[in-house]
Amino acid sequence: MTSMHFSPHTITSHDPWQDGYTYTCIEPEGENFAEEFSPDLTPAEMLALGVFGGAYLVDLSEFPEQWFIDAKLSQAFDASQNFFKIEASQSYEIWKAKGWIYPEDPRGWFQWYCRYYMGRRIQLEDARQIKRWKAMRRHIAQIKLNCKPGDIACRPRQRQALLQWAYDTRSI
Repeated sequence: MTSMHFSPHTITSHDPWQDGYTYTCIEPEGENFAEEFSPDLTPAEMLALGVFGGAYLVDLSEFPEQWFIDAKLSQAFDASQNFFKIEASQSYEIWKAKGWIYPEDPRGWFQWYCRYYMGRRIQLEDARQIKRWKAMRRHIAQIKLNCKPGDIACRPRQRQALLQWAYDTRSI
């Protein structure tokens, strides 16, 4: 469903990692995703559940204030802010070494997803990130194979990692 009165608009980031970066939102917020990309959670829902130790977006102002109303935030990484109360991320150094960081989104996949959700589209980068998102599904299969239905305490590290990729495993 496309918003009736949408018009493209430009957002300027005041991110300490990327001050002054601008991008144009050509799609309405939360709409018109690629056909193969259907995340379970919005960025606001992810932040409210608890991702990235609460420290991921605390210094950004480019995203809507309502995303942060119920967000679990911390000035420094704090695993207790995560929904599953466990660290499930690799280091930024590993992200860079593996080539997972795109210059337009120096904070990685979640920054890309937030900007994509806002309506920014970068054809090749979107395809790359969606391919990475789809690859995370293998962890859902492992949870289904190894956990009793509804046992969210089973495989918490995998579940937290999936949550950080907008997959909601609470009903698996």
